[in-house]
Amino acid sequence: MKKKKVSDSVTVNRKARFDYILGDELTVGMALNGLEVRSIRDHHVQLKGSFVTIRNNELWLNNLTLGAETARNIKLLATRKQISALEREKVAGSTIVPVKLLGGSRHIKLVIAVGKGKKKYDKRETIKKRDIERGRYA
Repeated sequence: MKKKKVSDSVTVNRKARFDYILGDELTVGMALNGLEVRSIRDHHVQLKGSFVTIRNNELWLNNLTLGAETARNIKLLATRKQISALEREKVAGSTIVPVKLLGGSRHIKLVIAVGKGKKKYDKRETIKKRDIERGRYA
């Protein structure tokens, strides 16, 4: 019997790619209960507006919208080595951003990335490049 890959993306935070210059990505687990897992599998989840913080050497996902619940804080599962590396990046002025939620197999995973905030002119440049690729400006 073939093993299923964890590549099925439940939701993607498209705003993250627009607002941040993303660097290294890290896939972490999530401490969820049964109802939360069901909501995620049924695609009743939004990453928009959510962010990752480090409290007491633990990673926390804040403001995750699950179904009817407005905002929820969820503990993320990562090794101490990974958390300390993220903490060093955060001290250097970067932000930890949730990029994608994976739920294709038995486990639900979150892809987080280290990002630097874009300035307004960077965002305009991104819009310009996207429009040129679409063929609006020839």
